[in-house]
Amino acid sequence: MAGTAAGLPLLGMQSSPPERPGPRTRAEKEEFLQKAKIIKTRGAPGGITGVVRATLERDGFQHDCSIQTIDEYKARFDGGRGVELNFKDSWKFNVAGYILDRILGLNMAPVTVERNHDGRPGSFCWWVDDVLMDEKKRLQTHTDPPDQSAWNDQMYSVRVFDQLIFNTDRNLGNLIIDKSWQMWMIDESRAFRINPNLADAKELTKCDTALFEKLKELNEPLLKKELGRYLTNMEIQGLLSRRDKIVAIFEQKGPSSLYTSPRRPD
Repeated sequence: MAGTAAGLPLLGMQSSPPERPGPRTRAEKEEFLQKAKIIKTRGAPGGITGVVRATLERDGFQHDCSIQTIDEYKARFDGGRGVELNFKDSWKFNVAGYILDRILGLNMAPVTVERNHDGRPGSFCWWVDDVLMDEKKRLQTHTDPPDQSAWNDQMYSVRVFDQLIFNTDRNLGNLIIDKSWQMWMIDESRAFRINPNLADAKELTKCDTALFEKLKELNEPLLKKELGRYLTNMEIQGLLSRRDKIVAIFEQKGPSSLYTSPRRPD
């Protein structure tokens, strides 16, 4: 507080009003992204899918988000990683990724909602707070995490999630690290393929116990209810088929492949 002595306001001076707290829970952030006014937009650094960075304001609180409206389909696409048939790049998968992250209890995907921008539907994603660096920079600078074991646990979960959603575009630049050394997964616009097989089963070395149990609970009625607006029936079937393979791999590996890590708060 400005103008204080011994913790009390100086006589004749009016104390400043307390800063209005921003949204904290996922539900509060979802509401903010849905209802806040866009007061400024500019291009976002990196990426190739036309992401816009916007500043939103509501009730005196401001926060940034990323907006993505891309929704493309190509029967054949060569993006440098080989030819992909039935290629899709869609904002819908960003929303689906966040909802699935929420179902699985990971809380590693920033809050993302559907909202129109300039007359087009798109995804509005909460801009990660207190960013330290991305995984690309961490490796380039040879920066070690303060807790290697906790860091490894996060990476195991990222790998399980990406195999589950068949993410074809996970790169080091969209794994964001905040100042608490929590990792955040952003940009799933090229995920949720119909392929029933895993992209790379060798990525699956360990799995968090709670995540493993949540995977086993996934079923078609649940996914159609929660994700049916954003995924086709074939995309949901592909996800469930990959889930079955992931569960089978860790069941075969046995208890030594499972670990318990603290759950992130909602």
